[in-house]
Amino acid sequence: MPTVTGKLSRKELPFKPERKRVIGHGGLGPIVVALAIGAVGGFVFNWLRMPLAWMLGSCLFTTVAAFCGLRIGMRVEVRQGMVIILGVLLGSGFTPDLVQRLGQWSVSLGVMSLMTVAGATLCYFWLRRFTDWNRQTCYFAAMPGGLNDMTLLGGAMGGNERAIALAHALRILTVVMTIPIWYRLVNGAQTSVLAVVHGPTGNDWKDYAVLIACGLVGATAGRLLRLPAAFMMGPMIVSAIAHLGGATNSSPPGELVAAAQVAVGAAIGCRFVGAALYKLHREIAASIGAAFILIGVAVLFARITVAITGLNLDATVLSYAPGGFAEMSLIGLALGIEIAMVATHHLFRLFLILMTSPLIFRMWLRRNREEPEAPS
Repeated sequence: MPTVTGKLSRKELPFKPERKRVIGHGGLGPIVVALAIGAVGGFVFNWLRMPLAWMLGSCLFTTVAAFCGLRIGMRVEVRQGMVIILGVLLGSGFTPDLVQRLGQWSVSLGVMSLMTVAGATLCYFWLRRFTDWNRQTCYFAAMPGGLNDMTLLGGAMGGNERAIALAHALRILTVVMTIPIWYRLVNGAQTSVLAVVHGPTGNDWKDYAVLIACGLVGATAGRLLRLPAAFMMGPMIVSAIAHLGGATNSSPPGELVAAAQVAVGAAIGCRFVGAALYKLHREIAASIGAAFILIGVAVLFARITVAITGLNLDATVLSYAPGGFAEMSLIGLALGIEIAMVATHHLFRLFLILMTSPLIFRMWLRRNREEPEAPS
C-alpha cells in the first residue's frame, strides 16, 4: 500500500536500474520466452512494413507481456552483446565528409543545448505538479538521457531510483513507439533493416575479421574509459575509424542486426516486469506526459534550427528526439537518415547531461531544503 505521505515506497515501484545483471525475471527460461515473444512481434511489425520493425515489434509485444504478468527477463550481458553489434553497424555509417559537416552542426549542437535545458525544466515542473516524488527524483527523472546514469546519480543524491528508472523507461518507450509510427503513417516510411544492411554474401572473411575486431576492441576500450553507453559508443567509434580509414566498407549481416534489435526491444519491455497499472497509473501517466513534452520541445527547436541552418528537418528532429542513444540511432538507420548526424548529436547530449546535471543539482536544488525519500 502507498505510504501515508501518498508516495510509493521502494518496494511498490516496478523495477531497479541495471545495477543488477537481470532485467525482469532471472533464469534462462524467462530470457527464452522474452526473445521468442520479441521475435514474434518483430515478424508481425516487419509484415506490416513498419520502420525499425524488429525492435518496435519486440518492444511492444514484450511490454504487453510484462504488464500481463508473464515471466520474462533479460540478462544485461545479452543486451550488451547485441548492443556491440549495433555499435559496429552505426560506425559503418560514418563517411569521410563527416569532418566537413561538424562545422555545420555546431549551430545545431548549440541550439540542442538550449533545448535540453528547456525540456528538462518543463518536465521537472510537470513531474512536481503531477507526482508525489521529491525534488531530487523529479530532477533526475526529467533529464532527457542516460537511464542508468541518471538513475544511479539520482539515487546517490537522495532520489528514488525506481521512480527515476520508471520515468526514463517510459520516456524511451514513448519515443520509440511514437516517432517511427509517425513516419510510417505520415511519410509512408517502411524501410526494413534487412533492406538497408547488406546480407552476409556482401562480406568476406577479412570484412568479418575487421568488424569483429571493432566490436571487441571498442567494447573493451569503452568500458575501460567509462564512456556513457560504453558497449555501443566504443564499438561505434572504433568502427567509424575503421570505415573512415578504408579498412572495410562492410556492415554486419542484416539478419544479425535484426536479431540484435529483437534483444534490445525485449530488454525495454522487460523493464516493466512487476509494474501494475492500477497502482502506478498516476506516475505512468505523468511520465508519458513528460515524454510528450520533450518530443514537442524537440520538434519546436528542430524547426528553429532548420530555419537558421537549412539542415534536413527529419534528421534534425531525430537528432533532437529524447529517446535512447541506441534506439534513436537505429531509427535513423531504418529511415535512411544520416546516422553520423543523429549519433553525434545524441552523444553530445549524453556528455552534456552527465557533465552538467550533478553540478546544477548541487548549485541550485541543494540551496533549498532537500526532501527525504518516502519511507519504505
